[in-house]
Amino acid sequence: METKSAHVACARCGATNRVPTERLGDDPVCGKCGQPLLDGHPVELDDASFDRVVQATDLPVLVDFWAPWCGPCRIMAPQFEQAARQLKGRVLFVKVNSDEAQRTAAKFGIRSIPTLVKLQRGREVARQSGALPAAQIVALAQR
Repeated sequence: METKSAHVACARCGATNRVPTERLGDDPVCGKCGQPLLDGHPVELDDASFDRVVQATDLPVLVDFWAPWCGPCRIMAPQFEQAARQLKGRVLFVKVNSDEAQRTAAKFGIRSIPTLVKLQRGREVARQSGALPAAQIVALAQR
């Protein structure tokens, strides 16, 4: 019997890992660098790593476009972190600093922050702007 698996790209080294689907919630680590892949915390991506990680990951990806000077972004950060813990192993949570990753922010037409963008196989399937509580972030991720 064949075991189903999902590809998950490592945000740190870029390696694509094949993880059995029943093990996605068991804190898998990268086979190349040994860093956690899905530990229930959002990963930081920049212009250099964004496409590589998102395109190589089979799981839904929820991206938080934010900036350090943004008050609503700072207020929402713990809520985003809580949602990442709730959906550990089912959704890859990503944070993109729109000031530092301007090419990626422009690619998605980010006009206000915070903005959450849900991607499925690299394609945008949902978007929501404004600070949200954890329950609404989870609902968006599961949409």
